[in-house]
Amino acid sequence: MLESGTAAQALVLGEHHPARIDLLITDITLPQMDGLELARRLVALRPEMKVLYTSGYGNPVSLPGGQPDPDAPFIQKPFQAAALLAKVREVLDKGRP
Repeated sequence: MLESGTAAQALVLGEHHPARIDLLITDITLPQMDGLELARRLVALRPEMKVLYTSGYGNPVSLPGGQPDPDAPFIQKPFQAAALLAKVREVLDKGRP
């Protein structure tokens, strides 16, 4: 497991980590760079990486044009550990045969 305190640190980890990164879990509201931009930039570097968004403000993940994206993997804060584990499993399993 990798963790960072800022989006900038997460970008550096994503650029330099030698192994595969299967999942990014990011809050949407971050200082300096929001989680949507962080995910966009990291997925551009690692297209195999999946993303799980979280927020205490509801699901603000939107498609181009501002429409809500109901398919974006999202978990509302606060959440229980069991709910997070179930959501992580769902995201990682999505698209597997």
